[in-house]
Amino acid sequence: MPKVQIYSTDWCPYCNAAKSLLDDKGVPYEEIDVTEPSLRMAMVQRAHGRRTVPQIFIGETHVGGYDELAQLERRGQLDPMLT
Repeated sequence: MPKVQIYSTDWCPYCNAAKSLLDDKGVPYEEIDVTEPSLRMAMVQRAHGRRTVPQIFIGETHVGGYDELAQLERRGQLDPMLT
């Protein structure tokens, strides 16, 4: 299973929704709290300029935010990415 990383903040409802979706599927992930400015800048660089949270990566693939993650799940495309 590729490594899943979520750049997030504690107060972000979309971050919590993304983590809940992954938790419900039993998918382990690494959460990176971007309240630290240097971590937020690293996220922005890695996410090609996107500044909003969450920013989700599966392996080296940038999924995007919660909406994109949920869309992958609805289309049946998330599970293949996770194997």
